[in-house]
Amino acid sequence: MSEGRNRERDMHPKPDPYNEYIDRIGELISGEVKKMYRGEIIVDLRRDVEAFLPRSEQTRSERWIQGERIRAVITNVYKRKGPQVEVSRTSVELLRRLLEQEVPEIDDGKVVIKAAVREPNERAKIAVIATASGIDPVEACLGMKGSRVQAITRELRGEKIDVIEWSDELTIFAARALAPAKVNEVRVIDAEQRLLVAIVSADQLSLAVGKRGQNVRLANQLVGGSIDLRSEDET
Repeated sequence: MSEGRNRERDMHPKPDPYNEYIDRIGELISGEVKKMYRGEIIVDLRRDVEAFLPRSEQTRSERWIQGERIRAVITNVYKRKGPQVEVSRTSVELLRRLLEQEVPEIDDGKVVIKAAVREPNERAKIAVIATASGIDPVEACLGMKGSRVQAITRELRGEKIDVIEWSDELTIFAARALAPAKVNEVRVIDAEQRLLVAIVSADQLSLAVGKRGQNVRLANQLVGGSIDLRSEDET
């Protein structure tokens, strides 16, 4: 009997998660919530492979229940006992992978994500550019009546997503990055340091700043610089 069991194990060897997943860091995966343990969520993948979602890679407002399907990106793989595949729900790569999945034009290379930043469960900004003529990269990402980006917002439990068109012209790009606020003018103070001043109408200032400074903070990250917001009354 034991010899027969040994032959069966040889025919169906136990998977090696490290070798299977080490080259898949940054990839989107889907699994089932198996259990919660000391703040970590253990995710059942396939073929007896388990992943773990650390507390630090979970968003504050998300709550999961056993048996629920969960999508995340692989951030690391370890050689150790127990779950070896580390995944994240807070990584900006999750946003990128979800976009690739929802937007065929990104998957086939007609639209390229040039930059993406996010504050998980709160707001994200994505800059995209078309590589083929006749394609509006923003419209492609939004989808009909915003259906594509809304699907991602639902997956990220209400995270607001601003999609803007990339520009190599710093002043244009900075103005777009401050969406949904309307910007009257952007002045370059130091191009090398990417220090800018953005002029907005008084009624647009709070929108440009955003809740707790979130909108301008994400815009700064997107352009890789610092935007000094001023209303017309201050100029």
